[in-house]
Amino acid sequence: MGKLIIVWFPIPISGGASGIGLETARVMAQHKAHVIIGARNMEAASKAKHLILKHTPGARVDVLQLDLASTRSVRAFADSFKALNLPLNVLINNAGVMFCPYQQSEDGIEMQFATNHLGHFLLTNLLVDKMKETARATGVEGRIVNLSSIAHIHTYRHAILFDDINDKKRYSDKRAYGQSKLANILHAKELSRRFQEEGVNITANAVHPGLIMTPLFRYSAISMSKQTRHNNDKPTKNVYRNKQNGAATTCYVALHPAMKGVTGKYFADCNEIQPSSHARDEMLARKLWDFSNKLVNSAASSKA
Repeated sequence: MGKLIIVWFPIPISGGASGIGLETARVMAQHKAHVIIGARNMEAASKAKHLILKHTPGARVDVLQLDLASTRSVRAFADSFKALNLPLNVLINNAGVMFCPYQQSEDGIEMQFATNHLGHFLLTNLLVDKMKETARATGVEGRIVNLSSIAHIHTYRHAILFDDINDKKRYSDKRAYGQSKLANILHAKELSRRFQEEGVNITANAVHPGLIMTPLFRYSAISMSKQTRHNNDKPTKNVYRNKQNGAATTCYVALHPAMKGVTGKYFADCNEIQPSSHARDEMLARKLWDFSNKLVNSAASSKA
């Protein structure tokens, strides 16, 4: 992976209380970053903080409540972060749920799409002005990293159910997960396009961390390995890996000097790889952006 940059600025990490997110937080803390763990379970987040401090005494770690399935919680997290009056160069959209039975979020959106994509879409939109401000003030490139998955290739026939995201009859826990992971890549792609068009010094990329045995697998641990058998990309053929390897690509994309100026790409095993044709579709990325905006605005209106 090579040598990572030593950083001093804050790095919010969603889902930083366990699994790959915790390992990512630990590595970032080792590299002097001020880690902000966003987590739904504050007890787990507190334990994660103490674990990081045990490995890296003197590390700067804060925890903030964040439930990505709730637009209300996402907005509260963004407000809490802004209240800290800290700069923001790197944002890691890590948290997610996997293969859960059909259910809806408190905003009435299918849970995997709401948690894995929509929550991060809103969080990024709420924090992006702070990132732009920091990039201008410091001259340091901002970086957004979305955790996706090789599972993005296994989605619905027409990629994303724009016509009815909550269709229970068509619901497949695996395809719904793939749909949300495809959305993560398309989100990074459209962010990248917008940043380049605006001339903003911020990059946005997506990563596949590999198949890691983490709490995400509480619903299923077998079907993901089956999916990889149909994938021809060598970097993703390893089935199960440890959390250290799983966090490596995220850390590489977020902090490595070689990633300067690289944007709108998809990475696995610290290498750029080509995602599915759907994930490369610019029009699909723009359509998802507009669709996501409508959903978050609708959720806000319903709470007004």
